[in-house]
Amino acid sequence: MVPGIRFRDFEDVLANAGSLADAAEAHGSLCGALCAMSPYRMQDWVNEILPDGASLPEESAAVIERVFMTTANTFGEQGMEFEPLLPDDEQPLNGRANALALWCTGFLYGLGTGQISDLEGLVGDVGEIVRDFTEISRATGDEADADESNEQAYAELVEFIRVAAQVVFEELLPLRSQAFPSAQRLH
Repeated sequence: MVPGIRFRDFEDVLANAGSLADAAEAHGSLCGALCAMSPYRMQDWVNEILPDGASLPEESAAVIERVFMTTANTFGEQGMEFEPLLPDDEQPLNGRANALALWCTGFLYGLGTGQISDLEGLVGDVGEIVRDFTEISRATGDEADADESNEQAYAELVEFIRVAAQVVFEELLPLRSQAFPSAQRLH
């Protein structure tokens, strides 16, 4: 769902590099970390999702860079153009539902790698979103039939996490702004 990037391509790059992270989980962790930390560099993310010493062919490195740059850029845009990177709608519903749960798991992990020491203690919109993402991360799609109501429910959850992730990004701007000046000190 990220413009110009197919989930399958990102999944293949991670698998070939020996990543233990699923593609949805890796993208979720990127999004959570971008919400919680400033600056968050591509190398920081690569260190999280790939095993130490993993070398990537140029084409694979380009895919990872495109995922990082597109995600980072769309979070900051006013047009609400951010999209979670999830399997295409042609994939079975149970696989997409499992990927959505992994995306939320990754998001929570990424958020926790920042300066937030207690995710469960968050209040307001961000706290509610964290609790909702926690519930979604526990969901499984094993029993999901591909009927119209389940497809609709899945589409609504995807839209919810898309908007909710942007809300978290906006709400945590003061946290990221505080972190940036201290990271720039030379003393």
